[in-house]
Amino acid sequence: MSVRQKKPRIKLNSKAYMALKNQVLERDSWKCQECGALENLQVHHLKSRSRLGNDEMINLITLCTPCHRKKHTR
Repeated sequence: MSVRQKKPRIKLNSKAYMALKNQVLERDSWKCQECGALENLQVHHLKSRSRLGNDEMINLITLCTPCHRKKHTR
């Protein structure tokens, strides 16, 4: 028995992902949403791609490098 997704996963090409990343940074006022840092910012998937998380605004958040690292080591 195979399990099928109810809707296809959204995974963007690199150019479209960069545009989306900039939209997320703008939405989050160019600051880490955990600690408020303004430098070394990255975009984090709330539901990872490996767990079928989509490349869409609702699934992305701005984090600084240290906060992003903490999310992945929990």
